[in-house]
Amino acid sequence: MSGQARISGIDLRRSFGSGDGLVHALDGVSIEAHAGELTVVTGPSGSGKTTLLNLLGGLDRPTSGQVVLDDGKVLSELSEDDVLAVRRTRIGYVFQTFGLIPVLSAAENVEVPLRLNDVPADERDERVAEMLERVGLARHEKQRPYELSGGQQQRVGVARALVNGPDILIADEPTGQLDSDTAATIMDLIVELTHELGIATIVSTHDPLLMGRADRVIQLLDGHLVA
Repeated sequence: MSGQARISGIDLRRSFGSGDGLVHALDGVSIEAHAGELTVVTGPSGSGKTTLLNLLGGLDRPTSGQVVLDDGKVLSELSEDDVLAVRRTRIGYVFQTFGLIPVLSAAENVEVPLRLNDVPADERDERVAEMLERVGLARHEKQRPYELSGGQQQRVGVARALVNGPDILIADEPTGQLDSDTAATIMDLIVELTHELGIATIVSTHDPLLMGRADRVIQLLDGHLVA
């Protein structure tokens, strides 16, 4: 284990509904993610993986418990504007469905977070080119998503997630729509960038190959931490 956790979830609980329809999607789960480490969250469908990642990424708030950053900020208690600022600067996201904008080129998709942060044009161009090079897509910058394979689209997604230089990466089933060979290359890329850039990476997956590459594995079942 490395030093202080980059992000911690402490006794996280998330319930939906009310009365007889109350569902405990997450029930007292604690987790830490450290710089330069890959933490894998696994478990069957409905076990709470996506709920946990949404809480850690500031996309949702816990019913109780806290999400704490290494600077002492309690993400789950910040205002919406402050949460948005953290998400734009410190947290990158990779989605199972890629989430690319169809009318934009690969480079333009990667550039979106930089535009949202008002990064100057020259710097945007430089950072986009660097990230596309890192993920092996330097020659595909002008292609639109429909012109790319599934693996290439997910590489664009990884580049977009990391172009702002976040220190936390959250990926929800990033290889869920890819064949096994393509999934392996995406997993290798995520592991490589996690270690190379010193990112605290949290990935949910069913894929045993990714579990084998993890520095730690968290197993959920019915909203509970079981291993």
